[in-house]
Amino acid sequence: MKKILGVLLAFSLLCPACFAADVPSVSAASAILVDAGSGRILYEKDAYTQRSIASTTKLMTALVAVESTPDLSKVITISAEHWVEGTSMYLKPGEEITLEELLYGLLLQSGNDAAMAIATGCAGEVETFVGWMNQWAEELGMENTHFANPSGLDEDGHYSTAYDMSLLARAVLENEILREIVATKTATKAGRSLKNHNKLLWQYEGCEGMKTGYTSEAGRTLVSCARRGEQTLICVTLKDPNDWLDHASLFDYGFQAFPLHLLARQGKEYRALPVSGSILPLVQVETAKEVVYPLAANERVKVTVTLPQGVEAPVTAGMVAGKLTFSLNEEVIGETELLYSAEIPKNTAEPSLLQRVRSYLSGEEQTAFWERTFLF
Repeated sequence: MKKILGVLLAFSLLCPACFAADVPSVSAASAILVDAGSGRILYEKDAYTQRSIASTTKLMTALVAVESTPDLSKVITISAEHWVEGTSMYLKPGEEITLEELLYGLLLQSGNDAAMAIATGCAGEVETFVGWMNQWAEELGMENTHFANPSGLDEDGHYSTAYDMSLLARAVLENEILREIVATKTATKAGRSLKNHNKLLWQYEGCEGMKTGYTSEAGRTLVSCARRGEQTLICVTLKDPNDWLDHASLFDYGFQAFPLHLLARQGKEYRALPVSGSILPLVQVETAKEVVYPLAANERVKVTVTLPQGVEAPVTAGMVAGKLTFSLNEEVIGETELLYSAEIPKNTAEPSLLQRVRSYLSGEEQTAFWERTFLF
């Protein structure tokens, strides 16, 4: 089937809120701001340098735990080996506690003991669990990351980057269980009152949590996310003495400077195509899915249309007809298939009685004429 490859005129997406915003100055050694839905980087500062990440490590610990052990009601028996220095959930040897309760202690209280208990409870031993953490990092594309423990304590061979941690944050947000836990301000689990260390949950409207961290080597580290309307942003800062203010400033900048724009609406009729081999002359094609993307003021999006000139019946509703491809600065930022919106049977119009009489009188297809008229 012959296709038409049409490139529509690039267009600017403008709205009153889309004026240029000042890029904030941040105190962090490394920082990144990312649109969670698209993965577009909206701001970055030395985001690819390997640094210590402290307890933000626990986001990977939690992700590996829920992926490897979906049964969060699994009971884990606490032993003396689970105690390590630093922040603690104050677990006691012999105590039996569920994986779910440990995850709350891990992500709200930042318990290093909870991290150790999760690792041994899920994998049998800490070394195996840490191996799983590194495998997950590789699968997520965290190319400049390596884990040496599940807690985030300073250790040789334990590092990541702001960019890599934003990839981890996106994966955590895709997990419904973890998304709920990191957004929890306070909880009572296993007889303990837990309070989230992330002050942004109280200080920044729309913050949906994530994870804090601190060690003497790493300094203050923070992974957070915030939501306005349909848009969610992820912010990561490493070695940042002013992280609360920096995250708030970066979120304000991102929402103002890069709001989401609707490029395609799901189920929107795009155009009609001519149909051959059917009494129905046209069939509509419509967009298969919604496409949105964060855009700055005056950024120009190009739309490329791939669609046949026409279609031969029969046509099945929902069958792919073509696609729309959206690009920004020659980079594809989204696409949606174009689907036929109706069933078109293969048939042709029956000749009229006058046409059949004329055909008979001219001696053409007399048998066919009588067979057809006989059916009336």
